[in-house]
Amino acid sequence: MEPVLEQQRRYHEERERIIETCVAEQMAKHETHIEKLAGQHRVFDLRQRYLQTTGELVDLYRDRDHSRRDEIQAISAPNEFEEFYNRFKSIKDFHRRHPGEISVPLSVEFQNMQLARGDPKKCEESLPVLFSDEEDFGRYLDMNALHQQYLNLKSVTYVDYITYLATFDRLFEYPRENKNAEYKRYLNAIVDYFYDFYTRAMPLHDIDSEIAVLKDDFEVKWEGGIFPGWGKDGSGVLSQSGTRLDLSAFSSSEELMSLGLDRLKSALQALGLKCGGTLEERAKRLFATKGKRVSELDPSLVQSGKALSSWGITGNMKAKEIASLEAVIYGLTEKLGDIRESTQENAQRKQARSAAERQEELEGAEGGGGGGGGVDGEGEESDGPDEDEDVPYNPKKLPLGWDGKPIPYWLYKLHGLNMYYKCEICGGAEYRGPKAFLRHFAEWRHAYNMRNLGIPNTAHFANVTSIEDAKALWEKIKNLKTAERWQPDVEEEFEDSVGNVLNRKTFDDMRRQGIL
Repeated sequence: MEPVLEQQRRYHEERERIIETCVAEQMAKHETHIEKLAGQHRVFDLRQRYLQTTGELVDLYRDRDHSRRDEIQAISAPNEFEEFYNRFKSIKDFHRRHPGEISVPLSVEFQNMQLARGDPKKCEESLPVLFSDEEDFGRYLDMNALHQQYLNLKSVTYVDYITYLATFDRLFEYPRENKNAEYKRYLNAIVDYFYDFYTRAMPLHDIDSEIAVLKDDFEVKWEGGIFPGWGKDGSGVLSQSGTRLDLSAFSSSEELMSLGLDRLKSALQALGLKCGGTLEERAKRLFATKGKRVSELDPSLVQSGKALSSWGITGNMKAKEIASLEAVIYGLTEKLGDIRESTQENAQRKQARSAAERQEELEGAEGGGGGGGGVDGEGEESDGPDEDEDVPYNPKKLPLGWDGKPIPYWLYKLHGLNMYYKCEICGGAEYRGPKAFLRHFAEWRHAYNMRNLGIPNTAHFANVTSIEDAKALWEKIKNLKTAERWQPDVEEEFEDSVGNVLNRKTFDDMRRQGIL
């Protein structure tokens, strides 16, 4: 049995060598993406080994069984020589029983780690089991299974994979009455995949602490009623029911009248309220539910057979759990923004390729295009990594194209990537180039902030980035709607006994005066 003091010495040596190896790994220059990723996994494994070794060392120092104390007393005076010869005899007996056994020192083990670091082939061999073909060693996301799971949700219209990649984080647009157990499983699947992808593609990132920060931020927003899709209006009856009609964009019941009888009837039916009456009565009844909770409603307005307590899930723990998962997805999606954009471009590029091009690419990948210093297609040995894996010369910091190389400068200027656009509605967010700027008007952040302002995110507000401009335009649109609204006192026509055509106001005045 190995002495306690020798175990402590060995653990101390192991910790020091782990630190030296991690420093050398971080200082090393990695030429390819695969080498860089393999280096991160080596550092992660060494860090886990360091923590385990430290735990073992702490247990030895605590000396719960007093073995360390007894060993120190044994090698101390006056019997130190007797203990020495007893241990020497046990070592000789061990080697007599095992003559061919050789102990490999730690220095050799860590030296082999450093030699493996410079071998691109060994780096690639250690990673394929961690990634699917679609993920390409952590360069892209593989959300095909999540796409199929999304299409199986209730009341979901079909979208292709590329559209799904661009819109899967717009969770606040999903109807609230459909956020059930199946929807929760779908959210858990997204969180589990992102967590797993993080640990494989970015092993040195502390994903657990990042998720904890996201959940703390969610608690603040939830208590303040400002979380996307579950805001203060989410405590109202209309939001609890999950209807698609949003009352935040209407300031009076007269504005609701412009929607017509059928639309108001469907909204009232979704709430379980009585849906009969004139256009004005329906509008007033529906507008009276804005911002109100279930307990604040007049029970006489409820349809027979409907229970107030059965409306919605907002405010209970089930809703909070679902909203918490959405908060984690929002945060992780932002952190994976670059990889997500690369995934969209890669999916579009694959669809644009012909069958022959895809087959050629597949054969090239199987032929050893892993970036290692192996043998090329003509049988000649290559001295280093493939040309495609080299770090490109990019002094102007130009964006990379589909081939991983900087795009031409004229193309950079043509697409306006040297210009930046700010959006006050999005909290001062900055967008590079007109294409990204125009695309952000349809993204969840802009749509949600417009909703908070009480303004519908329609085509009327395209290219409007100022809050004041958006409010002014919305007031102008509402005034135009008011002017165009049908006014029965002026536009409703009546005919007297002689055949004269009069409006309703004149007809009523003349009838009260007895003229007619």
